[in-house]
Amino acid sequence: MIVSPLIVLPFPPSSLSGHAKGSWHGKSGIVKQWRDRACDATREAMPTIPAEGDIRVHITFIPPNLRGDRVNFPNRCKPIYDGIADALGVNDARFLPSFTFKPPAAPGLLQILVW
Repeated sequence: MIVSPLIVLPFPPSSLSGHAKGSWHGKSGIVKQWRDRACDATREAMPTIPAEGDIRVHITFIPPNLRGDRVNFPNRCKPIYDGIADALGVNDARFLPSFTFKPPAAPGLLQILVW
């Protein structure tokens, strides 16, 4: 059983998708915003992680509507992983991600467990 505080974030916008239109420079502001948001939320939750080895990160996606698809939702999370890693003081290469996809519910959100 996972005993980890839940990190809750709004559902990430499609502009964070790797295939979203625009240059990297044009997206840098929103990427920084989401990285900072994830860092702050992780510091607030203060999850306990192992000193070595894999860090499990489970994201439950609850999209705001039927637009978008499950294949692309995890692609939106790179700045979120970076923010979580910043807060924990680790390299995100240790993360072992897993996902659950729930039906849409406005306004949409992510529920993240880290352990």
